[in-house]
Amino acid sequence: MKYDICQSPVSLRTEEALSEWNDMVHAFLAHGTATPTHLGAVMKSHPDFAMGHAARGLFSMMMGRRELVTVAHEAAAAAHAAAADGSVTPRERAWIDALDHWLAGSLTGAVAEMEKVLAQNPADTLSAKVSHAIRFILGDATGMRRSIERVLDAHGEDHRLRGFALGCHAFALEETGDYEMAEKAGRHGLVLVPQDSWGLHAVTHVYDMTARSDDGIRMIEDHTSAWDHCNNFRYHVWWHKALLHLDRGEMDVALGLYDAQIRADKTDDYRDISNATSLLTRLELEGVDVGPRWNELADLSQNRTDDGCVVFADLHYMLALTGADRPDAIADMTARFARDAAQEGEMQSRYADPGVAALAGLNAFAEGRYDAAFADLAAARPAMQTIGGSHAQRDVFERLTIDAGLRAGRYDATETILHDRLARRAGRADRFTTSRMEAISQARRIPAQ
Repeated sequence: MKYDICQSPVSLRTEEALSEWNDMVHAFLAHGTATPTHLGAVMKSHPDFAMGHAARGLFSMMMGRRELVTVAHEAAAAAHAAAADGSVTPRERAWIDALDHWLAGSLTGAVAEMEKVLAQNPADTLSAKVSHAIRFILGDATGMRRSIERVLDAHGEDHRLRGFALGCHAFALEETGDYEMAEKAGRHGLVLVPQDSWGLHAVTHVYDMTARSDDGIRMIEDHTSAWDHCNNFRYHVWWHKALLHLDRGEMDVALGLYDAQIRADKTDDYRDISNATSLLTRLELEGVDVGPRWNELADLSQNRTDDGCVVFADLHYMLALTGADRPDAIADMTARFARDAAQEGEMQSRYADPGVAALAGLNAFAEGRYDAAFADLAAARPAMQTIGGSHAQRDVFERLTIDAGLRAGRYDATETILHDRLARRAGRADRFTTSRMEAISQARRIPAQ
């Protein structure tokens, strides 16, 4: 039996295949473009490698695209066929079971299978990262932290992937509000593995959440090796940089990054769409005219109204549709949310709450019905964590809620939300907080007409 870079057994028969698998693991952890290339090389030499098929299926499901669910089903069938002779390891069997659970609609079941693997071998960084990634989709920040902290001791100084484990820990610490420890863990991880874009972005999140824009910009500019090798995750790092410039009031720089980097490739990957739509929304809330940029995003998003894979993705598609005023597509999305909300399932429950209310709030805001927008967005707010993503990503909906309240004259309720947002940011006021607090103060000084 051979062991991979995660100190875990793997049923590959040649050193060449094991080397390709190890390269795939490293690329996956680093969000590298070479991940599918290395996995493809493994499967070419070992078409009966069940875990490889399961990996292809799980990676496809992470993309949040309706058409890739079919690919994942095909991968699952191939994995089961390859495992039929009973030669798979318990780790490989768990990966197949995890894919089955996800395809059946149970993301928590998929996570449970990864945790079974980690209970047997906490040094398995790949399984830890997959558990981390699925919990991220579920918005389970506390679960991310518990999971990675259970395996940190097994990722000692001699573990070749320790830096990546620290990057996951840094992000989980940041998302649970432990900013000082998150910065320390992320920086330590980058020393060990300079290619860890996830760890870099975790530290950048710390600077976003604690209003340290200068530090965040410097961090990104000084660590280009952590993300210049990346797949489309590099656009997300550029997005973070744009947010930091926006917080400094440098709207022109943020818009320039949008054109030159964030939408350099006009993809319809939901993560790229979310980067773009949330940045344009933030800019418009600051009074910036973004011109015709919404049209390109809406053209892509209107083809995704039936996806129904991830609420987070669909709400960002909705931002594009309302930004470009596509009433037919908006109606289609609204109807599909209602259908999904009426069904049973983990993701369907998220369409029911907070999805339906959040979607209605976005539509009302775009139509200038600010009182209704505030009511709907405020109603969705307590459960928004469950749509997945990070605090920084979901903050676009928080900003829309606050601005809807301001425009509707709901000053007391809006101020309460602002204070809550400030508390989650370690009491460090960013430019948005300061400007909206000033707007409330100004409005209260003006006598009612």
